[in-house]
Amino acid sequence: MAETAGTAGAVTGPARRAPGPGAWFLVLPALIPILVLSVGPLLYGVLLAFTDAQSGRTQPTQWIGALNFRDLLHDTLFWESFRIGLLWAIGVTVPQFLLALGLALLLSQDLRLRWPARALAIIPWAMPEVVVGIMWRLVYNTDAGVLNETLRDLGLGDGRDWLSGLGTALPAVIVVGVWAGMPQTTVTLLAGLQNTPRELHEAAAVDGAGAWRRFRTVTWPALRPVALAITALNLIWNFNSFALVYVLTGGGPGGRTRLPMLFAYEEAFRYGQFGYAAAMGCVMVAVISVLLAVFLVGRLKGGEDA
Repeated sequence: MAETAGTAGAVTGPARRAPGPGAWFLVLPALIPILVLSVGPLLYGVLLAFTDAQSGRTQPTQWIGALNFRDLLHDTLFWESFRIGLLWAIGVTVPQFLLALGLALLLSQDLRLRWPARALAIIPWAMPEVVVGIMWRLVYNTDAGVLNETLRDLGLGDGRDWLSGLGTALPAVIVVGVWAGMPQTTVTLLAGLQNTPRELHEAAAVDGAGAWRRFRTVTWPALRPVALAITALNLIWNFNSFALVYVLTGGGPGGRTRLPMLFAYEEAFRYGQFGYAAAMGCVMVAVISVLLAVFLVGRLKGGEDA
């Protein structure tokens, strides 16, 4: 009896019960759209990559194994587009983050007209990418664009065809990508800055710390998790960009702005090679996942060492 009583006394709370069918039923409304709209198409795309699926074929689609991937390894045009995609993703993400960080720090100060300035800062984010692309095509227009007209007024030349030049197309498109994506990064970093305790800044100021030292020892450690998350997401979003570059250049001139998504789109919907395009998508997902994992592990280890 004593042993039984002791055992009963050791029980400090109700035993945990395994989730029943009712719990899974409550999760289904959120789970079904993910399975239907994300997991299902992803699995179908992977399956399609191992076939010779083409548009307009009268014969049944055949299973060809890894033939598409073998051909892809020797496709220099695809790997060139992959290199351009990495240049685009890094070239947009890095200045986008630095400029957004400076703007977020400015908008977090107690300045006059701070709230109207915050509202104006997110206007590019509210514009569809197609509209942004059309607007910047007008800015870069050779004959009547704002940029060339300004250069002529300043006596800096007769202007140039920014989106058609082999050496200027990619930098010009990167500028647009930075402008279009900076508001989202700014809002995210601004939200992280709002969660930094003001008492820590006041204590550091009392100790004689300057603005740079306060940022390095107080602001940045609190902001690092948010910065890591938004940088990783920006890398993915920018690498997978399609609409903005498609409207601006269509991948030209001479493939200088042909991102991997544009290359896969052309293979699928211009040339009808659905299986080959699906193989491209699988390679892009795999490579960017590995690069992102290396980036995140490096940043997390750096955060732990700090």
